[in-house]
Amino acid sequence: MPRIALATYDPGAEPNRDRDLPVLERALTDAGAEAAAVAWDDIDVDWAGFDLVVIRSTWDYSWRAEEFAAWAERVGKVTRVANPAEVVRWNTDKRYLGDLTAAGVPVVPTRYLAPGDAVELPDGHEFVVKPTFGAGARFAARYTPGERETAVRQLARMHEEGLTAMVQPYMAGIDVAGERALQFFGGRLLHASRKRAVLSPGTAYDADKVAHPDLEPWTPTPGELAVTERALEAVPGTPDLLYARVDLVDGDDGEPRLMELELVEPNLFLFLHPGSLEGVVEAVLAAASR
Repeated sequence: MPRIALATYDPGAEPNRDRDLPVLERALTDAGAEAAAVAWDDIDVDWAGFDLVVIRSTWDYSWRAEEFAAWAERVGKVTRVANPAEVVRWNTDKRYLGDLTAAGVPVVPTRYLAPGDAVELPDGHEFVVKPTFGAGARFAARYTPGERETAVRQLARMHEEGLTAMVQPYMAGIDVAGERALQFFGGRLLHASRKRAVLSPGTAYDADKVAHPDLEPWTPTPGELAVTERALEAVPGTPDLLYARVDLVDGDDGEPRLMELELVEPNLFLFLHPGSLEGVVEAVLAAASR
């Protein structure tokens, strides 16, 4: 009987926000595994006692990115981690978008402003400011050129906290076609979803945001599948990925551009795609047996 840890976060007194976690834990148990949802930062966990640790919903890691990457490396020395620790360290820092761009993947154009850098912001179109370490639109906001001073204040706040900022053009296509998420598990397309724009005009960067508004099933186009394939092929080291989520938006030319490549703790949206649960269980059990 394989022992499988589903790494999550500690929600404290609040319910865990991962709606899929108890469903997956129960399904793995029904399939003959000994599965347990465990907080990644629980110091009392013996990770070596598991055959596989699946990073599932460690959704507080972005506040402690270095600590989280170090945790994945420690656990990876005593048991199998999915995805691997080297992937975790690369993918938690969104400067990986530069690596993908250099590899020829069509990515949303991105500039980086580290603490101490001169502040240069677009003056001819809307733009987005967000941190290189972040999740759930934390510290992300959308600006018009006329809101430059507000954006500068956001950058100052981020830089005071030691955060490097990303500056991207706001992809207006998202207001029409939404953002598509193509989910892979066990090397196969699991399902795809679409959501509407997260960043509304005038919403403060430190305001709470709905991470997945108006989520619905989606059938990926050939163009979206092609960009996805190029992105996954460009991951350094050609690692053995148990799961991946590729987030796409349309560029000004109507062609898909990669917004993010989620290889650490993507929401699986199984509540929207219940038929995908069987494939996830099969892939997790196969990974645990290797």
